[in-house]
Parts: sequence; structure tokens; C-alpha cells
Amino acid sequence: MRRTAAVAALGLTAVLAGCGGGSGDSGDVTLRLVAADYGIGPANSSEKYWDGLARSFEASHPGIKVDVSVYSWNDIDREVAAMVKKGQAPDIAQIGSYADYAKAGKLYRADELLSIRTQANFLPRLTDAGSVDRIQYGVPFVASTRLLFYNKDLFTEAGLGAPETWDDIREDAEALKERGVKYPFALPLGPEEAQGETMMWLLSGGGGYIDDSGSYEMDSAENIDTFDWLKKNLVEKRLVGPVAPGSLDRAKAFEAFTRGDVGMLNGHPTLMREARKNGVSVGMVPLPGIDGNGRGPMGVADWIMGFKQRGHRVQTGKFLEYLFTDRNVIDFVDAYDLLPVTNSASESMESDTEHKPLRKFLAALPDAEFYPYNKTSWARTSESIKKNIGKAVDPGGSPANVLGRIARDTEAAEAAE
Repeated sequence: MRRTAAVAALGLTAVLAGCGGGSGDSGDVTLRLVAADYGIGPANSSEKYWDGLARSFEASHPGIKVDVSVYSWNDIDREVAAMVKKGQAPDIAQIGSYADYAKAGKLYRADELLSIRTQANFLPRLTDAGSVDRIQYGVPFVASTRLLFYNKDLFTEAGLGAPETWDDIREDAEALKERGVKYPFALPLGPEEAQGETMMWLLSGGGGYIDDSGSYEMDSAENIDTFDWLKKNLVEKRLVGPVAPGSLDRAKAFEAFTRGDVGMLNGHPTLMREARKNGVSVGMVPLPGIDGNGRGPMGVADWIMGFKQRGHRVQTGKFLEYLFTDRNVIDFVDAYDLLPVTNSASESMESDTEHKPLRKFLAALPDAEFYPYNKTSWARTSESIKKNIGKAVDPGGSPANVLGRIARDTEAAEAAE
């Protein structure tokens, strides 16, 4: 999916196909920007946002054009990797990971692109998540946090309150099952986003993917205990619905929630809006720990970065400075029910009554734990989690063995860095 924002209105899209503008920091330049599509169809494709942003940027920055290419999330990482391999890296890429390119020396540092004021405006947790060896290369683009969703109508009918501990989750799920709820607790450990569901539970159990020293801890005692609890207290008691967790993808679980078939599940802001559009009354609380207190909420971030190859450091920096003005940040996150990555935009949304439904997600963001984006081994580790973690709660499955397998895959991925 391609569109050249700089000249679309003139019908001259093809003219720029081989045009890179000047190199260095002077003369007319065409920046090549590649971005992911957050939309679910033509009506809300991210092309509209990027084209509008590019045109407004060009109007205030004579001599800099922006050539925009938007790809689906299924294709974006592969497309950028192919461009880089061919020696045709874009100037700017908005994708899901940055560490491989940073370690290969292909990216500008954040301080080479952004003013001190703009760098200081990013939420500290996101700055840390975008850093390799304490140097920031990944610039956070958007973020999201996760909360425990529950169907308020189903809970009211069963005389239940919001769960505050793991025992509450189990007892509430038992009560919902007795009333015929199809999925008392939906537990999507299928390959679509198993790494996210897994991380939420590990954090609530006091563990996680990374220990305090920054090393992986996949098969820690806390992590094994968490999956032992899930297996014995939710799966074996048949409280997770008719589809085995390892075969249940997030999208299917979300669809079931919006139909009113799910009592509880972990979700993000997009689910909130879709459920309410379908008449489902939504309650949201942080996923509780075993005794009420977990390690912290889970956060997810996507990244934008500047590649060195074409030498357009100054122009790239100007575009990113423009991108991270509050208006432009809020326009994008509003369109896709996401969260801003800057302090100023977050504060603006928190004080705006229009964004009241997002306040719980915004409140969770400053303390959120993120995937280990700064490890080049994370991509392979994530794939191992997606492939294997559902087996931990299968009949006859062993959480210790499965987490041990993932830990070995992680060690192999780190050895290959």
C-alpha cells in the first residue's frame, strides 16, 4: 500500500519513485517514510493520517518533501528488513522493533534527531525501553496498557464485585460458570498475542520476562507458580470456556466479549470502545496479584526511528519534532484508541473530559512494564512463547517443562546475537 503525500494532489505520485532529493543537510530533500497501518480497512487507514501530516509539514518546511508508504502490520517488518538488506533503507520507519538496526549501527541516536526538550517529554519508562546500552535509538511512537475487563451486567446478575485477588478471579469465574456464561474467564494463549497474555500474568504473579538486572528469567519459580495456578485453578476447573487456551487467539476472545459471552479477560482500550458500541457494560481494574498486589501493569509500545543511510539527519529530525507536537500525537492516538508517549499529551488528555474513558489506561502507563524491546533476542523469544506457552496449561502439560523450553530457546537466541 503506497501513497506519495508530497504530490498526491497533483497526480504525480510516480515521479518521485526514484527521487531521493539531496543528501546531507542542505538543498531540496525528499524523506522516505515507511509506517504501519493501524486501521481495519480503507475508512480508517493510517494513510490518511500520514498524508495529512506530511502535507502540513511540507507547507511549513519549504525544501523538504515526504514520500509516505504504509503497509499492514503483517508485512511492515518484512518490508523494512528487505529495504535495509537491499541498501534502500527509508529515512524514517515506524515499526514494532528497533534493536536489530541499532546494534547494526544503522540508526541515528535520539539525541542526534531530537531537541533536549522533546527527548525530556517522553515518559521515562519508554525512554528506557527505547535504549540499547543506555543510548536511546528507538523513539516511542504510541503506547497501550492492559487492564482486566469484566462484564458488569453479568457480574451484577451474579451478585459479584470487581476481583481484587486471584482467589476472587477463580470464585467469580465459578459463579459465572454456574450461571451458564460461555467463557467465565477467557485466556487467549494462542499464537496471535500469547506473549502479551503471558506477560500480564507473570507480572501479576511477581515475576516477568526480565529480572532486576536486565537478564531473562523465563523459568523462574514465580513464573512457574503462576502457570501452575492458571492450570489448576482456571483451566482444569473448566473456567476458560469451550476453546483450549492454546487455540484461542486474542481477536476471537475479544469478539466473544463484545457479544456478551465472556465474564472476564485482559484487554486494551480498543476493546473498551468496541464492547460499548455493542451494548456491553464494561468494568475495568488492574489485573490483581495473587494476594492483591502484582509487580505492575503491562505496557506495549511501537517505535519510530531514523536510518542513517541516506544522510538526512537534520530533515529527519525536523519531521520528528513536528510529529511529536501535542496536536499531532493526540490526533493519532484518538483515531485508534491508543495512548500518547509524551508527558504533555498525556496531561492534556487526562484533563479533557472527552478522554475520561482512557484515564485508567493513562494512569497505568507511567509504571508499566514493557517487553524487552532493547534485546535483539526478543523477536525469537517472543516466537517461542507464542509457539509453546499454550502447552503449559494443556491436559498433562507441565508449566516447568514448557517455561524451561522457552528459557533454552531464549539462551540460544541470546547466543546468536
